[in-house]
Amino acid sequence: MALHWTDTREIAIELDEAHPDVDPQYVRFTDLQQWVIELPEFDDDPAHCGEKILEAIQMMWLEERD
Repeated sequence: MALHWTDTREIAIELDEAHPDVDPQYVRFTDLQQWVIELPEFDDDPAHCGEKILEAIQMMWLEERD
């Protein structure tokens, strides 16, 4: 299944598995964006990402940790 920017929960789960030692609260958005783009299942236009999407992904990642 291909991931798109709007798949925030699925992206958060994948990021949590790929970066288990990272505290999502302190991830810079530039790093977060790059990590999402590098996910094997990710298939969306990197230019279609904005701060609101990255913030939503970060919030979902924090939820997944709890």
